[in-house]
Amino acid sequence: GFAVEKIDRAYIDGDWRLLVGPEHPLVDPATESPVGSVVISGSRIVDKAVTAASRAFEQGWGATPQAKRVELLKRFAAEMNARSEDLANCISAEIGTPIDFSRKGQVAAALWHLQTTIAALEGLDEDRALTTDPQHRVRYEPIGVAALITPWNWPLNQVVLKVAAAIAAGCSMVLKPSEWSSRTALILCEVIEAAGLPRGVFNMVPGDARTGQNLVDAPKVDVISFTGSTRAGMSIASSAAKRFARTTLELGGKSPNILFPDCDLPLAVQQGVAHCFRNAGQSCNAASRMLVAREIYDEAVELAAHAARATEVGLPGASGAHIGPLVNRAQFDRVQAMIKEAQGQGAQCVAGGPGRMVGFDKGYFARPTVFADVAPDMSIFREEVFGPVLSITPFDSEEEAIRLANGTGYGLAGYIQTADNERADRVSRALKVGMVQVNGTSREEGAPFGGTGRSGWGREAGVWGIRSFQEIKSISGAALFE
Repeated sequence: GFAVEKIDRAYIDGDWRLLVGPEHPLVDPATESPVGSVVISGSRIVDKAVTAASRAFEQGWGATPQAKRVELLKRFAAEMNARSEDLANCISAEIGTPIDFSRKGQVAAALWHLQTTIAALEGLDEDRALTTDPQHRVRYEPIGVAALITPWNWPLNQVVLKVAAAIAAGCSMVLKPSEWSSRTALILCEVIEAAGLPRGVFNMVPGDARTGQNLVDAPKVDVISFTGSTRAGMSIASSAAKRFARTTLELGGKSPNILFPDCDLPLAVQQGVAHCFRNAGQSCNAASRMLVAREIYDEAVELAAHAARATEVGLPGASGAHIGPLVNRAQFDRVQAMIKEAQGQGAQCVAGGPGRMVGFDKGYFARPTVFADVAPDMSIFREEVFGPVLSITPFDSEEEAIRLANGTGYGLAGYIQTADNERADRVSRALKVGMVQVNGTSREEGAPFGGTGRSGWGREAGVWGIRSFQEIKSISGAALFE
């Protein structure tokens, strides 16, 4: 763990600034003991950070050659790699991620996305001919100052996805990390400082939702990239719309996992439960709704209940493939309330249930839980839990499976398990989601990440991540000289 500490520094214009003001208390999710606080950045500090970013952009960062941006990103990657163990330990202590997953999941994902962004940038042209006529071209230019607002559940990966893409695009930026994972962001600031980015290109202000709102409302912010709840995303979108600031919103999800009769059932259920429970269920793209063909339904429920009972829950610092605690009291209470509501509405609890995990007398350790016979009108079917809770619903036809899958208003990810390639293609096309994975196939490097509907808009990662921080300009009549 960590000694009790106060996080009271902002990083602005290449300097560390001491903060004074109201504090947000921090608690160890595994012990519930106080471990420090985060000083909330007020509007004055946010203004200073935005001004620094705006000045850096105007004074030449926006026109930095692509080769220079590639070189800076490579230095960023090298410095982050050098601090990977510090980052893994910090994430584990801060949000309760078991240390092995912290290394192989959290930090590894961030490094991978950084490398992917570098590779994407190296393959891009800022100017390209529209047709064979060199008189007509399309040019991609940085939008300007970016506000990056990130969540606690993937506290390095979500930050790196945005920061790397903004640097690659030529934007300057102000990061407001989650108040629950500010320590991880501080280490990342040190990494970026060591990488030698020009002053003012990257700035960081710790704080809470009010800090984020001040950042969104800052007149000099041109583009906002937000990952978090659907409710907060709605508020950000409406604030940004008043001055036509661009937004990329990566919000909640209630992603369906459709199991057809011809799938490898034991494998599909085992992978499905593991995906739902990964990171203690605290992932926006968790496969949290298992939709199962009636003829394999009873067996699937039995296998899922068994998998949930076999899921180990343990301490963040211990080595192993267990899941850890939820991040904080509010999150734990919310998960408990949703479990009790599901029971009250008639869902069958076949594993887990309410209360703290057996064997723990403190800490936010939820029980890995599976509900069967979940009907579409139950809140557990429609609402994101953000905890280790799986709901299972039967279907009788492909059409019904698609209707159930599309029946929540969310549209982040969809998962399909079938041996029939034509069906996999048909259903993939029919799902109203941003990403589909068939038979456990991971997304390829640089694949766009994001959703539709209540899951937000815009895409992150690879080329799409970079383009979300750029404007498109059409130029006719000024020929492009090689």
